[in-house]
Amino acid sequence: MGGEKHKQEVEEKTATRGQSEVNKRLKYVSLVVLVFQNASLILSIRYVRTLPGERFFTTSAVVMAEILKVLTCLLIILLQKKFNVKETVLFLLDSIVFQYKDTLKLSVPSLIYTLQNNLQYVAISNLPAASFQVTYQLKILTTALFSVMMLRKSLSKVQWVSLLLLFAGVAIVQVQQDGNKEASDNSSQNYMVGLIAVVISCLSSGFAGVYFEKILKGSSASVWVRNVQLGIFGMALGMLGLWWNDGPAVAERGFLFGYTDMVWCVIFNQAFGGLLVAVVVKYADNILKGFATSFSIIVSTVMSIYLFSFHVDLLFTAGAGLVIGAVYMYSLPKAPGGSSSSPSSASSSSSLSLSPSSSSVLPRTGGDDELEAFLPKENGDGVTPPPAVHITVPLLKAHQQQEEDEEGEEEEEGDVVSQIPLPPSDCLSPV
Repeated sequence: MGGEKHKQEVEEKTATRGQSEVNKRLKYVSLVVLVFQNASLILSIRYVRTLPGERFFTTSAVVMAEILKVLTCLLIILLQKKFNVKETVLFLLDSIVFQYKDTLKLSVPSLIYTLQNNLQYVAISNLPAASFQVTYQLKILTTALFSVMMLRKSLSKVQWVSLLLLFAGVAIVQVQQDGNKEASDNSSQNYMVGLIAVVISCLSSGFAGVYFEKILKGSSASVWVRNVQLGIFGMALGMLGLWWNDGPAVAERGFLFGYTDMVWCVIFNQAFGGLLVAVVVKYADNILKGFATSFSIIVSTVMSIYLFSFHVDLLFTAGAGLVIGAVYMYSLPKAPGGSSSSPSSASSSSSLSLSPSSSSVLPRTGGDDELEAFLPKENGDGVTPPPAVHITVPLLKAHQQQEEDEEGEEEEEGDVVSQIPLPPSDCLSPV
């Protein structure tokens, strides 16, 4: 018995150590994926929008990304239903059509996300990739402010300081951009238009994220169903924007006009990148996500120097450094002093409650099995004794010693009583 128990403990330790190694590797994989997705999307959009020749319609690219996203989510739902088409169709009808009120809630964030996706193309087409990457971090500021106003969330002092540093860093970068432009031909680019587009995009991103969190709090729908609902509105609103902005040109040249292999890569990155990050983020904590965002700014800046002849001077370095530091500071966990209830909750979880529902709330420990014999059971008459009070080990030993001392006339009665846990003296009522 002892050898088997020791072998089982060794196997459990080995399994735990192996799982921790896997989680550690997944964290590093998550970091690489987050950095690659953040940097590659912006650099690739900037690249295809600055190439000479006929350009593709950005409004059609937004619609195509939504179509691919919806198709991917539908395929995942079908996979979850084990390729049962009938069950999948009925499930989607119930989630999207019959629960139409729940679906309509997503029309507002979908409208904002569609506007944001179009504005990103406008901003990146008119701003250097590195400048856009730095300025776009203002979405952290807008999200924090909307969270405070709409969700009544509280921010730590470190987070407020990081937001001030973030704003200062972005402001320094904008001052630097007044005197420095990319070496390429910028005659078709308007820096002010790009700046306004990225600011509106940050505002819409912050509001949409907080609104999305507020209306869906407590919802049981899966992330794939939510993406289908968002995608349906996104396709409809995207087609409306395409008709409004590029309708005659699309009718003349076609929906896929100007689509090259690189453009398709951008669309696939935009469609699947967000879904991939949503899966990967499961293994990444806030510090890792903040570090990934900061590192992607560095990658975008370095690649912009080689791809777009971007000029980096002292002002840009100082501003980008402030933004990187602010992003990392904001992602740091709050001080433990803010959660004063945690010690008491931890201590309560190690003790056993008299509440009937405590077994479904509190975690079970190894000692619970040893105390199982002291739980109340029905006697021969079918009557359940009063609720048992669990006795700690020292009290239990003292009680057993007392029972051993009480011999003689009360021996038979003592044998019966010893099978039932005794309540504290102050809980005994006179007979």
